[in-house]
Amino acid sequence: MAQITLKGNPINTIGELPKVGDSLKEFTLVTDKLIRVYLSDYKNTKLVLNIFPSLDTPTCAASVRRFNAEAGMMDNTKVLCISRDLPFAQARFCGAEGLENVITLSDYVDGEFGKNYGLEISDGPLRGLHSRVVIIADENSKIIYTEQVGDIVDEPDYEAALKALL
Repeated sequence: MAQITLKGNPINTIGELPKVGDSLKEFTLVTDKLIRVYLSDYKNTKLVLNIFPSLDTPTCAASVRRFNAEAGMMDNTKVLCISRDLPFAQARFCGAEGLENVITLSDYVDGEFGKNYGLEISDGPLRGLHSRVVIIADENSKIIYTEQVGDIVDEPDYEAALKALL
């Protein structure tokens, strides 16, 4: 279990993030078109897993915009923005924002992604949602960078994450 905070108040996750050097765990998520996708669909591609509680918060929206502008333009790189938001809300957000360089994926069905990656929040007002996490993997699905943001209202360290992609 990892302890993070929400506006300075302690909350916990159900486990620990995978470590640098580990392989990404297989996952099944849902696109904004209600199509199931799997880790294997992104084979031989660098991945930025931008994980957060909900697109309907300013910090989550900012991270999607930032990764759309920077990482989404990198060669052989896909930015997967993962939350428990419904796919309809994800499509609405990206359409309204004109975001075309990120892929929104939902873990709404059963929350298995958040559980398998140890990042589901286990208590407090955001219980059941994902904590704010960035995981970057190389073309072989080996994890090369992780960050679990200490306070969920803070943005991730974009510079460190983007540097890991180079």
